[in-house]
Amino acid sequence: MFKAKGILLCLVALLALSGCESRTDRSDGGVILSITDFDGLPVRVSVNAQSAVQVESITIQNIPKNSNAETSPLMNVEMTSYEVRYERVDGGTRVPPPLVEGIFGVTPVNGTNVYDNLVIMGAEQFLNPPLEDLLFINGGIDSETGSPVIKIRFRIRFFGRTLTGESVATEPAAFDIEFVS
Repeated sequence: MFKAKGILLCLVALLALSGCESRTDRSDGGVILSITDFDGLPVRVSVNAQSAVQVESITIQNIPKNSNAETSPLMNVEMTSYEVRYERVDGGTRVPPPLVEGIFGVTPVNGTNVYDNLVIMGAEQFLNPPLEDLLFINGGIDSETGSPVIKIRFRIRFFGRTLTGESVATEPAAFDIEFVS
């Protein structure tokens, strides 16, 4: 009986460990990019008063995968782009088109790079469903849900290359914003 419980516990532990995939297994380079901080994130935005949504500052950190190994400037990451995808969290299904923008800058190994006033939603997103429904000229109501409020989850990722040419990207960071007329 005790032997069967021991074997069962070992199997459960092995399954749990095999189900875990570490962050370091999913990126090519010898470093990990991470979104470590963002400030000045709006909570509610008026579609009629804005033409873009920005984050006051967002910090990207470059962490070596092996903290015991020596680092080199070749592990610095040249930032190339960022992507914002949108998901409805209010029961609606229509979402704005993704935002993909090129950026530049270097995030040094064991260092950070801060982007100020980063656009996370632009005119293309505001002038397409579902947000265009909230414009006064269109009635100010989401035609899909009948609500004057649209709640959207933002998922932002950053992409770059180490100086040796290996691609790296952050895991998506997510936050919600409510849109009103």
